[in-house]
Amino acid sequence: MPLTIMSYKDLYGWTMDEIVAEIGRKNNCTFCGVFRRQALDRGANLLKVDYLATGHNADDIAETVLMNILRGDLARLNRCTSIITDSGDGIPRVKPLKYTFEKEIVMYAYFRKLVYFSTECVFAPNAYRGHARVLLKNLEKIDPAIIMNIIHSGESLKVNETAKIPCLTRCTRCNYVSSQEICKACILLEGLNKGLPRLGVGKSSRVKRLLKENEDKNKSCHQETGCCKIDNDTKIECACKKSIALT
Repeated sequence: MPLTIMSYKDLYGWTMDEIVAEIGRKNNCTFCGVFRRQALDRGANLLKVDYLATGHNADDIAETVLMNILRGDLARLNRCTSIITDSGDGIPRVKPLKYTFEKEIVMYAYFRKLVYFSTECVFAPNAYRGHARVLLKNLEKIDPAIIMNIIHSGESLKVNETAKIPCLTRCTRCNYVSSQEICKACILLEGLNKGLPRLGVGKSSRVKRLLKENEDKNKSCHQETGCCKIDNDTKIECACKKSIALT
């Protein structure tokens, strides 16, 4: 298959270096994770593929199970161990390396003389996943079977039927699959573009409140300065080169 590279700069107008310069070295994984997942889906749609295969191995999945338990993230915990998942766009994701240990993959690449990338991300020294990885490695020293045990535990977990699980819908801005009215990528981009990089970091209730406050503040500012004119029923065009959607 031909190699197609999806660039953050082309898709979102920001490189990861520029994002880290704005947000700092803490919480930057939030941006990269959201943008990377969406870039993969957009690339899959662009190439019109039947399946999207990811390189998640047994270590990755065990770490994810631990992270979702620690965060109390029922929605992700309910699907993170599935070998086939559907994000709602009609292109299933598959994890062919689900039961393969990371060290086995490295050994295979080494003996087959394959070129592989092994450097840790320089932007994520305090990533939440890093703490889960350290915990997992310490547990593995005590019990070598711990990784598979955690995966099997995740597979056996059943979420209570009364638990509230987000329903998938479409983002009202970019039409990308989302569990919220406005997808996480659009919220993060709005924060970056408005000089509020921490806007999308944190609980969704806080994000909604900040968005509402910022929208009300902008409307009040434009109306008070008298620099705006109504262009149509849904947008205010401003002489100071800003526009505010009323809907």
